[in-house]
Amino acid sequence: MPIRAILTDIEGTTSSISFVKDVLFPYARRALPRFVAARGKEPAVRKWLDAVATENGGMCDDAMIVEVLQGWIDEDRKHTALKALQGMVWADGYRNADFTAHIYPDAAAALPRWREAGLPLYVYSSGSVPAQRLFFGHSDAGDLTGLFSGWFDTEVGGKREAASYRRIAEAIGLPAGEILFLSDVVEELDAAREAGLRTALIDRREDYPQPRTGDAAHGHPRHESFADVDAGA
Repeated sequence: MPIRAILTDIEGTTSSISFVKDVLFPYARRALPRFVAARGKEPAVRKWLDAVATENGGMCDDAMIVEVLQGWIDEDRKHTALKALQGMVWADGYRNADFTAHIYPDAAAALPRWREAGLPLYVYSSGSVPAQRLFFGHSDAGDLTGLFSGWFDTEVGGKREAASYRRIAEAIGLPAGEILFLSDVVEELDAAREAGLRTALIDRREDYPQPRTGDAAHGHPRHESFADVDAGA
């Protein structure tokens, strides 16, 4: 059965795991006080600040709210309000060219090649769809958003749940067996395979110094670069 679409993860797959941890999170932590002072009265921002305040006993001081948010960043807490506010902060950072999103050169070369070969490309990441668009819109290789036909985040379900991949296949409109999913997380690939998708483990030395071979790969084809992925199988 030929591959007729490619679904890709971001962190550890198209891009370095360390970019989020070493660039995006510290940037948001530093920028939050200035961001809240400048834009805290905007309804879209106030909504999330008030949600944090309510959850923490009704605190009314924005400086205290910022401290809570910074603590959540330090804990790598997955909180809706934090993700929304971080997204706004990062959007400003991208627009101001304070940074660009890391993308591995082999991924930047393969994605347009696959698209030109007639394979529609899709993203599935735990980061929100707006954050995904920002990421690929301000990458080291320029604006890559035009390469993608669709975007999926955890609103379709968890990345380690087979049902999520069934929903994605249905949304793409292809049999699951004609979609290739690329990820660095073996458990995500297990769930995708359970749903009938084709899978490929991206096992980059930069992100995983110890190669995951044999049993550690759970039977998924293993590649250290997008250049090695055979999307014409």
